[in-house]
Amino acid sequence: MKKLFRKIPTTMATQHPDHAGRPFWYKDPYIPAIEEAKECFLNFSELGITEYKWDWEGKLVDESVLERLIAEHFAYFKKQPLGKERFLTFRLPNPKVQTEFRMGRALMGIAGAAGLAKQVGLHTPPLFEVILPMTESETEMLEIQEAFHEIASLKHPLNRFEKGLLSHVLIIPLFERVDTIINSNEILERYLKLHKAKFKFNPPYLRPYTARSDPALNSGLIPTVIAVKIALSRYKKFEKKHNIPLYPVIGCGTLPFRGGLFPINVKRFIKEYPGVRTVTIQSAFRYDFPKASVIKAIATLEKDLPKGKAVIIADSEEEKLIHLIKPFEAAYKNTISGIAPTINRLAHFFPKRRERVQHIGLFGYSRGEGKVKLPRAITFTGSLYSLGVPPELIGAGRGILAAKKAGQVGLLEKHYVNLKHDLYFAGKFLYKPGLINLSKHSKAWKSVLKDVEEIEKYLGKPLSAKYLNEQEHQLISARIHKNLSSGKNLTRLIEQSAQLRRSLG
Repeated sequence: MKKLFRKIPTTMATQHPDHAGRPFWYKDPYIPAIEEAKECFLNFSELGITEYKWDWEGKLVDESVLERLIAEHFAYFKKQPLGKERFLTFRLPNPKVQTEFRMGRALMGIAGAAGLAKQVGLHTPPLFEVILPMTESETEMLEIQEAFHEIASLKHPLNRFEKGLLSHVLIIPLFERVDTIINSNEILERYLKLHKAKFKFNPPYLRPYTARSDPALNSGLIPTVIAVKIALSRYKKFEKKHNIPLYPVIGCGTLPFRGGLFPINVKRFIKEYPGVRTVTIQSAFRYDFPKASVIKAIATLEKDLPKGKAVIIADSEEEKLIHLIKPFEAAYKNTISGIAPTINRLAHFFPKRRERVQHIGLFGYSRGEGKVKLPRAITFTGSLYSLGVPPELIGAGRGILAAKKAGQVGLLEKHYVNLKHDLYFAGKFLYKPGLINLSKHSKAWKSVLKDVEEIEKYLGKPLSAKYLNEQEHQLISARIHKNLSSGKNLTRLIEQSAQLRRSLG
């Protein structure tokens, strides 16, 4: 393969609002959009993160970010140029679910950034890649590039982009469903053909981005991890077949349900996901742990993550893994349908951490009354943890029982290396008396109790709190259960429990 023309970042800071406490650089846990340019700079300069995702999807955004960074920190970006040593990457709104004017503003900003950087004597182009959320097809990817090409080609005395600075934007497709993640290599195959036919050349590389939160919300923890492992294996085969380098990205939160990446778990994470080239460093990772440990963990990721090589899964094992997903996913989805009202009741009290606009949720499947409506993944995860029923457990016990009967537990453990660790970690926040009480009035909650029983059999020990923070977390869950139907404001209790587990959700 040809030598790559650019540095590939290993750590990507994001604006996911999952932090429980106050950032080290701000007075309050709530971060207004106007402060996020400052956050971006400090993530680069103090934490050592190499990429920052600027999120146009689902939240309010400061459109003057580049001007702010250059004007306030010119000397830094002269030494650490954007687009060369540090990277600012826009996550676009997906045109399928959000209005088109946000897309136009984002693309116009990227096109204008190239001329701005050149005008002030900085590396250009500073922005040249975009993340496309909810990618489901190759045409969606190509349409963004076509739209950018048209914008960059605009000719008018008052609206002119300098020719040759940036006429082509690269796409980072974000895959957010279990089945899409598994088959994302097929989308990339078709995309290569379309790209070559349209632009007469192949992209120099690809950065396929697999989500961890939304697929887990839709299908459960274990199906999501299996799907990512299959995708990483297929990406490695794709790379060899097409002689194009792939640099996979994975989106990870702190709790196991959303990825299990936090400062003291970095080495375990690297062992779990060899072949991943870039990981997201979300707000809880950065702000709910001591700053020194955060800096050390980021340095470890920057040094060691690129060394990992993806595990190639044999076709026969891949087929068994895909089949193994089904009982886990079915058990999870059937249960979520029944417990959704309780989750939504608690989600109403969740504290805000960023300036968001209304989001179209992914979760939804056919049932008698129509669609199941759930909050976003962070609030969903945090609501269940606050209740003392971590979502990692839902569907997992019944799925493991099915795997036992099929003689496939060994295969599952082979490809989900930290399975026992993650289940036991989540289980330390289980408030079993509350779950038992819920199960008395609901078949769905009773099925979660069945999951707990099977997980305890699998682990060979009970799921219980071990440390003081976990014991205190259970006491808060007890208070939340007591007040759930009272109409009292539960926000403070939710915040207290989040601080104990070091993540809002």
